[in-house]
Amino acid sequence: MSPARPRPITALVALVVVGLVNACSGGASSPVASSATSPSAAASAGASSGDIPSGTATKLVVGLGYIQSVQFAQFYLAQQNGYYAEAGLMVEFQNKIDLDLIPLVGKGTIDIGIGDGTSVIPAASNDIPIEYVATIYGQFPNIVFAKASSGIKTAADLKGKKIGTPGRYGSGWIMLQALLASAGLTTDDVEIVEYPNFTQRAAVEQGAVDAATGFANNEPVQLELAGVKTVVLRIDDITPLPGPGLIVGTGTLDSKHDAVAGFVAATLRAMEEIKANPTVGLDAALVAVPELAATRETQAAVLAATIASWSGPQQEVRGLGAIDRDAWTTSISYMASLGLVKNPVTTDDLVREDLLPPRD
Repeated sequence: MSPARPRPITALVALVVVGLVNACSGGASSPVASSATSPSAAASAGASSGDIPSGTATKLVVGLGYIQSVQFAQFYLAQQNGYYAEAGLMVEFQNKIDLDLIPLVGKGTIDIGIGDGTSVIPAASNDIPIEYVATIYGQFPNIVFAKASSGIKTAADLKGKKIGTPGRYGSGWIMLQALLASAGLTTDDVEIVEYPNFTQRAAVEQGAVDAATGFANNEPVQLELAGVKTVVLRIDDITPLPGPGLIVGTGTLDSKHDAVAGFVAATLRAMEEIKANPTVGLDAALVAVPELAATRETQAAVLAATIASWSGPQQEVRGLGAIDRDAWTTSISYMASLGLVKNPVTTDDLVREDLLPPRD
């Protein structure tokens, strides 16, 4: 397959708004793409919030992406154990395609969603009124992966190689450009092969490409389970990009501040429990999405990789959910250099930490 022509920057800006909600929204390249449910079934899953009378609860609609996944174990656990109900919340999960999620959060149609710096920054710079209030992934989950036998060990080793990617857009594409730049390379120094149906893992396994973009809790996990040793190249120590976290519309923050803070605290409580005992998270996911039980070993491996991505340096020091403001500032500057920031924005415009629970 010959490399596709680059998309114009204007098109890339529109596409990047959806960004890496895929990493934890269960997009087509998620670890559990084969377990997709219909939108109607997905929207109803986990809608109950416990025994709290609906008249006394604050309703929150939470968008988790299109496909239900073990990656959402913390939300399922918090729902099933009544943590949201204890906070006076009636939580309804909705599964939306990525293209819809961020604009709906901005409008307040969905109260809380998931997005990362590479989606929030261009969206906000295009006047979508959203803010990032808690980190879910302290490590940026987009990665480049290859077979260990490929000889690829560093970004410099990618020169002249064939690299598979779903397309020239979104957080994976941004990550790849940053990774190559760290070795003095650009996408002109590699051969890009596009896999719009997210089949780049199979392409790596079959030798059709030398490496590919993907997610730390997806393709490398599946390859390792298939007995293929892999190497993973990450961007975190090169160009810090804020990982997926909870995003809220500014209007919702004004009208439901305390409810959102309660949701954040309950979700982080569930994350801490799963980090300490992954089995409780796996069991909660299997209750929410029973068909995942058919691949329990795979789901356990995906969850383990997901948990590992929850903690970066800031979260190790300050606790899960902590926001790395310096990474946001770096990310804004980097994305501006790519022409993806239509109107100037600052970290203060995009991030607020008052919804995080107090730390000892």
